[in-house]
Amino acid sequence: MDKIRIGGIMQNGHLAMLNITSVPDRPGTAAAILGGLGKKSINVQFIVQCIDQNNQDQVALCVDRDDLPTAIETLHAVAPELSAGQIVSFPEAAIVSIFGPDFRERPGIAGTMFEALASVNINILAISTSISTVSCVIESLHLDAALGALRKTFDLP
Repeated sequence: MDKIRIGGIMQNGHLAMLNITSVPDRPGTAAAILGGLGKKSINVQFIVQCIDQNNQDQVALCVDRDDLPTAIETLHAVAPELSAGQIVSFPEAAIVSIFGPDFRERPGIAGTMFEALASVNINILAISTSISTVSCVIESLHLDAALGALRKTFDLP
């Protein structure tokens, strides 16, 4: 089978992931979280949010590992305003992303990426996509294996 051609691979192995759980779904949740982090000059490099069957938001985001203590402090400060559940941190996270100009017209790219990561026993902690990028948060200790699996699976320029 021919390899799927992609534009390239991006990575960042010096991240921490934070999960904010059980936030009642209402307008302003993302504004409070990201606004608070922005006021502390913390750049959020990955974010995904979903609503569960109990109408509770779950927010996962990644920040530079060096910003983790300030990010935790900031999120704990906004948590009461949001009636948030827990704030859980994963201090050793990485993002690996593939990108390409024709992802929107090519079914199967995300699945192929996930199969490549699974083939080297890498668990995906979070996923985010756009029309041209598929990004996965993984444990940072698996970054080299993830990059190897993706280079083996995809046709790179």
